[in-house]
Amino acid sequence: MVTNDLARETALYEQRKAEFEKEHKLEWVVIHEDEVVGFYDDFQKAARVAVERFGRGPYLIRQIGISRQPLPASVLYRPLYADN
Repeated sequence: MVTNDLARETALYEQRKAEFEKEHKLEWVVIHEDEVVGFYDDFQKAARVAVERFGRGPYLIRQIGISRQPLPASVLYRPLYADN
């Protein structure tokens, strides 16, 4: 289930999913509101850009071409560089 906070980002991802899979398969995409922020080789790079630009969000970070994997609610992303 998608929360309303990410409905916009998820809709954009779904609209452009075929294009993303053709050009950026297995990369990570960051989407904020109606903007595709960028494509990244790994989650850490994608997360760093998202956090630096948008703080706590909301924003969507998704690996392209991989089915979504649910995470437990207790999982919280906090990068090591956040303490610097």
